[in-house]
Amino acid sequence: MTNPPPAPEPAAAAQTPQGSAPAPGAGSEGGSEAVTATTTAAEGVAPDGGQVPGPRRAGEPRRPTLRSDLRASWPDGLVALVITAAVFVLLYIRIRNKTSSTVTVMPFMADAGGFWMYFLSQAFGWSALLWAWGTVILGLMLSGPRPGRLPLSGPRLERLHRTTSLNTMALIAAHALLFAAELVRHDTASWNSAVATAFVEAFVPGGYDSGTGRIAMPIGQAALYLAIPLGLLFYVRHRIGPKTWRVLHRFVIVVYVLSVWHTLLYGTNVWYDGWFRTSVWLLQLPIAALLLLRLMRPARRSEKLPGRPATTAKARTGWALRLGGRLAAAAIVAALVAVVASGSDGGRSQPPEDTSSTHNHD
Repeated sequence: MTNPPPAPEPAAAAQTPQGSAPAPGAGSEGGSEAVTATTTAAEGVAPDGGQVPGPRRAGEPRRPTLRSDLRASWPDGLVALVITAAVFVLLYIRIRNKTSSTVTVMPFMADAGGFWMYFLSQAFGWSALLWAWGTVILGLMLSGPRPGRLPLSGPRLERLHRTTSLNTMALIAAHALLFAAELVRHDTASWNSAVATAFVEAFVPGGYDSGTGRIAMPIGQAALYLAIPLGLLFYVRHRIGPKTWRVLHRFVIVVYVLSVWHTLLYGTNVWYDGWFRTSVWLLQLPIAALLLLRLMRPARRSEKLPGRPATTAKARTGWALRLGGRLAAAAIVAALVAVVASGSDGGRSQPPEDTSSTHNHD
């Protein structure tokens, strides 16, 4: 049997975090910088990214470390696994009952038992996209104005943001590896040849050459390869400098956009027009609104937009860029509202129910 041409469902990354999906990194954009020195003292992080004296929990390191955050991430990771299992069961039942769009796109995958590993990859992709969404929401809340009353304090939100980021990366990796494993499982060549082919198709940009996958897969892979270093940079920001870290961390939003783009372009469950695809667009509204709010009311004084540009060329350029960012965010919010209200979200028209042709993703 030849390799199936399935498209890794959502995000993840390796597509991301739906093939890839990718996802956002640890620490908010501004991360600890966004919270006050008083609250960050509980974790030993100063607004400039360094250490500060102050109260801390017994046995907790003064600076958050990867090891301590990995230990703290298991409750969040357990929830992610439970949700992934639930999504897998739902996908499996829909495939078996032939009510999933995946069967319309690729009729040969109606054999739910034969392609269970691919559906598990899809489930990890969807949970990766969900965790990426939550991570971005938390990051924007930490780096911008926050509601007066929240169930968690600033330091606790900061830690939750870091743990969801780590779990997003793990979900993305699982999504990509399971997709590659599915390719190996259905390859009739020798095992070493099958592994090499699967590695190229799943992890090398341009290696997957089936229809839409020629575009969607590199997008997801880009999300994967950006998400991991951008997320882990938080733990070495005292070495690279807080200013450098803040600049690099802003690209986390690019990772998330790539993940969503990959999902909408190649996720077979959102292939056609309908409420499910529109819901994915709808979920982007809170992120766009928080991004606009974060730009309009940044936590850092240096990022505020003066009433008028300064006299120097450099200051005028910075002023123009900040204004342009705010206008772009406002335009994105307006575009998302229009897409959701109209239902014109770029999906393909649903084919007749009695179609017997094989869809080749073209």
